Amino acid sequence: MTPEEDAAITAAARTDPDAQPNRALARRIGRPRSANPKQSVMLRLDPDIVERFKADGDGWQTRMNDALRKAAGLK
Repeated sequence: MTPEEDAAITAAARTDPDAQPNRALARRIGRPRSANPKQSVMLRLDPDIVERFKADGDGWQTRMNDALRKAAGLK
């Protein structure tokens, strides 16, 4: 196939309404957007504090967030 033939086929496909992708059927990749997204911050903490929260396993950042909310009187 020559570059000219390829260009002609591509142009024809782009103008054909039946050849357009159905965006409604396209699978979304990743998690859905959160209604209350978190804000990323740089925070320096003492190592023993981080180790304590990590010692309980996965979810340590959520537990730390909950502890901060409680300490701030927000929960």
